[in-house]
Amino acid sequence: MPPASGDPVTDTVIETVVDPVGSKTVAAVERAADVLLYFAATDEPDLGVTDIATALGLSKAAVHRLLASLRTRNLISLDERTRRYSLGPASLVLGLSALGRLDVRVLAAAELPLISGDTQETATLSVRVGDSRVYIDQVTPQRQVIMQVAIGQSYALHAGASSKAFLAYLSESEQQRYLTQVLPTVASLSAKDVKALTTELAEIRERGWSRSSEERQSGAASVAAPVLDHLGHPVAVLSVCGPSDRFVAEVDACAARLVASTTKLSEQLGYRG
Repeated sequence: MPPASGDPVTDTVIETVVDPVGSKTVAAVERAADVLLYFAATDEPDLGVTDIATALGLSKAAVHRLLASLRTRNLISLDERTRRYSLGPASLVLGLSALGRLDVRVLAAAELPLISGDTQETATLSVRVGDSRVYIDQVTPQRQVIMQVAIGQSYALHAGASSKAFLAYLSESEQQRYLTQVLPTVASLSAKDVKALTTELAEIRERGWSRSSEERQSGAASVAAPVLDHLGHPVAVLSVCGPSDRFVAEVDACAARLVASTTKLSEQLGYRG
């Protein structure tokens, strides 16, 4: 009954009921997730119970139970001969399903403003279209003199930082096909030019980013780095570009900031390096 007029209002005490069964279920799910993530992170093709127990700080009995449960859903497979475990076919289905739902433009949309804000230069996103690449997004800084790119325009893969970042990370066969068949139709490069470009592409791949100054546009300079998928293929390229006269002093800082973002995006696409 509500208190009578003038009666003091007493405090309401709420009792928290702990569900020990529910808590145990959550803990088991968390441990199972830890096991799956450990399989994904390790370089080993398969693991034993002791390996998992030691790495995760669990008892062997607990690991056995977790693996048995995961096997019922084909998330884990057991080699009966060696008694070692590996990721099962259902894990592959989950991974491919997740990758299929990732849109690099959506992922990069969150990074471009951060890159532009940190560098105070224009940040761009490019994708490859056959033997060319196109800009599909850009974010410009709030300053008087900036660089802007032409969204949707095609560019060859051998000139400019963004283009060379794609070309450097193509397979050797794709790269050679481009250098030997496409170049004569898009530019009059000599054999000496092609040799120098091949050397530069190897340096880009080793360094992880490319650079250019006035290769495509007078007064413009840029650095670029690829976003790699789970197979190490370049699916996009991010770049930072600005007027060449002030960009000289910014190259290293811009490249470091850029690589931080492309590394993050590549990991989101399943690349482990």
